[in-house]
Amino acid sequence: MAVYLDIIWLLNFFFDSLLLYLTALVLKRDFRYWRLLLGGLIGSLIIILMITPLSTFSGHPIVKLLFSVIMILTVFGYKRFKYFISGLMTFYLTTFLVGGSLMGIHYFIQFDMKLSSSVLLASVKGFGDPISWLFVVLGFPLAWQFSRRNFERIEVAKIQYNQKVLLEIVLGGKSYRFTGLVDSGNQLYDPISKSPVMFVSVKKIIEELPEDLREVALSAEQVILGNKPLAPEWESCMRVIPYKVLGKEHQLIIAIKPEQIMITQNGETIQVNKGLVSFTMQELSSDDSFQCIVHPKMLNGIRKAEPA
Repeated sequence: MAVYLDIIWLLNFFFDSLLLYLTALVLKRDFRYWRLLLGGLIGSLIIILMITPLSTFSGHPIVKLLFSVIMILTVFGYKRFKYFISGLMTFYLTTFLVGGSLMGIHYFIQFDMKLSSSVLLASVKGFGDPISWLFVVLGFPLAWQFSRRNFERIEVAKIQYNQKVLLEIVLGGKSYRFTGLVDSGNQLYDPISKSPVMFVSVKKIIEELPEDLREVALSAEQVILGNKPLAPEWESCMRVIPYKVLGKEHQLIIAIKPEQIMITQNGETIQVNKGLVSFTMQELSSDDSFQCIVHPKMLNGIRKAEPA
């Protein structure tokens, strides 16, 4: 069997460079492309060692670890130990994720059961027949793209988790609990009292609300026009607020001033002194991970530590 060392080396060089690039994307680190390519070149040198008298050492885990360390230092440099370790661990994570995705694609397709072990071995070692290398060349971009997109989803989920809070809203003497998402894009205020406004989806608890609040949630326009009057105790805490959405201007919504709004964030309870609640029947989260869009200004209330 003919072994084309130049092709094997070139593929490993590209793969190592792409893995380093994915590592930089995940960590959101600045880098220079020449350093990244140099790191990929260093990683690909292990293929050259396989045809030298040092071939017995080239496959040793310590040697591979040493090459990885040099690659990370070449691309990102050394600022502090934690910075270096996070780069090294993320590099291995991306390598295992892309490699695992590649193996998963292979076993899902299964070109030939008799060739399964040889193809997998060829993909790992870098040697093999044209079929195995064709699979690696075509499968690696798919695995790389899959891994990159999943890292992006993980990052979005992490950002949302960091911004999520627990809310307790008291209306008509009854307490309602929700999960909220703090959204800096929500800058809606009552123009008169300057109170910030949050949006609350009540689709799943609509039957638990008092009758007048159900009318506000279901028929806000009719309430604004006066076709569906509210009880005096609710009219006194109701505000009609203008707002704009994309493509629509001069819209009006109804917001209610609750008796109390309490927000729990990072083990602290925030008592919101000024805040209004606007009900909607729309689901604010496709996966129901939160039911409220919280105004960031509401986090500036009085904070009290949760009892241990």
